[in-house]
Amino acid sequence: MEGFPWDVLLAVVGIAVPAVAFLWEFVLVGRKRLGYRVQMDTPTASGRGFAPTADALAQLQHENGERLVDPSFVLLRIENSGTTDIDTDDYAVNENDSVGIRVKFPGRTVAGMVVTELSSPHLHECFGDDSGFGARDENPERPAGVIDLPRVPLNRGAHYKILAVLDRIPNGTPDDFDDPQVIGEIKGGSLRETKSRTGPTTSVMALILFLVVVSIFQLTRSLVFDDKPPPLDCASGKLTITGSTAFAPVLKEAAASYTKTCPGASFTFDSRGSAEGLGSLNRAGNDSVLAFSDGAKGEGFPQLLPRPVAFSLFTLVVNSEAGVQDLSLAQIRDVYDGKIANWKEIGGKDQPVRLVDRHSDSGTRRTFEGRILAGKREPGDNSDDCLKQAPGAQPGVVRCAKPSTNDVLDALSRVPGALGYSELGAATKREDVLPVRIDGHQATLEGAIHAAYPFWETEYAYTFGEPKADSLVASFLRYLTNQVGKDVVRSHGHRPCAELVNPVLCRPGT
Repeated sequence: MEGFPWDVLLAVVGIAVPAVAFLWEFVLVGRKRLGYRVQMDTPTASGRGFAPTADALAQLQHENGERLVDPSFVLLRIENSGTTDIDTDDYAVNENDSVGIRVKFPGRTVAGMVVTELSSPHLHECFGDDSGFGARDENPERPAGVIDLPRVPLNRGAHYKILAVLDRIPNGTPDDFDDPQVIGEIKGGSLRETKSRTGPTTSVMALILFLVVVSIFQLTRSLVFDDKPPPLDCASGKLTITGSTAFAPVLKEAAASYTKTCPGASFTFDSRGSAEGLGSLNRAGNDSVLAFSDGAKGEGFPQLLPRPVAFSLFTLVVNSEAGVQDLSLAQIRDVYDGKIANWKEIGGKDQPVRLVDRHSDSGTRRTFEGRILAGKREPGDNSDDCLKQAPGAQPGVVRCAKPSTNDVLDALSRVPGALGYSELGAATKREDVLPVRIDGHQATLEGAIHAAYPFWETEYAYTFGEPKADSLVASFLRYLTNQVGKDVVRSHGHRPCAELVNPVLCRPGT
């Protein structure tokens, strides 16, 4: 029965059955229960296989002095085995009848009896002369001795014991005696035989067996039959994610989380810069590629549709030996124009300026040029190792270019006096480089929103045309902008566009 909630049903049954059994046993039928045990019913004659010395017991006699012919001993235990107290009114007899329980011994007569044990001393008064406690014979056709027990009030767990001496009825059958018969009823409860045992009762074993069967069925269903369908918004297939290296850590974590929920999906990553990613998507021309770009696509690619995903902060990053951590926009532009060649010229250490840039197809570089350099392009690189100029290069500040954010940060950490730029989240995770304030403002969302901090950009997802609603690319984009995806975006230092007070900041051309 596909879609039927078997797990819920089994869980409910597994809880309900023990609960009902408990209520039935201890609240309903077992709430008021009087139990009895025949703890001993033993003949004494040696002819029954006992030791010869047992014949001495045959010297017992009736009240009229006659010797017992075939005596036997019976020890009765009457106990409150329920969960509530039993009062005198709880015995189901006529209110004028002082006898609550009758114990009948077919084929035997009662020669004598005595109360041998009381769980509480106050029970003595229940066995007085007018209590109804006594013995008699009845039914001449089928003779039987009867012990009458009074309506004894018993607290929970209380008991008393009766030891009786019985004798075979004269001219009675030589067969073994029939079992004693205990006759009586308890209002709203029961009178039943209780037995001492070391193992569990039949009902307990049945309940254990039931729970074992339920557990085995549930386990078997989980391992063999329970092929859970994926969530409604899951899609299967393969998707290549390309473009921004700055946003790549977010996308890799989000994709890994998506595949845990939707195992039919697989992702490959080809992060080589925003411009290269847009080109790859345009060449693919279908839903098999999803490109991310730091900032809008600019001119070209008319069939690529943007979707703002996150508000991303960037920062300048410097090697600690430069001796600077706060630069004005004017100083930054002079450094990149080559007008400042040594950090001591602006209050830093005596250390040559070395610039570590991104390749020209980088969205982070375009953001840096547009928002920090006022649209001016960076000069080309002139160094292979970021330490010295390559042979034949024109003299000036050392410049090198790296293909990814992590490559830039690695170079900044090892090159003395190096300056570069990076996505904020990646930079703040490094302890071997220092972020640079701009005009005294550190990279914060509030600073960017209020135009105090200039180095930020919108992260866009680009698709080739409008993707099909059931495609993997459409499903992943929805996932990236729901609660799980937002948590991933936020954990990397970005802010989901939907969470901005002014979402217009996440629009092209802002």
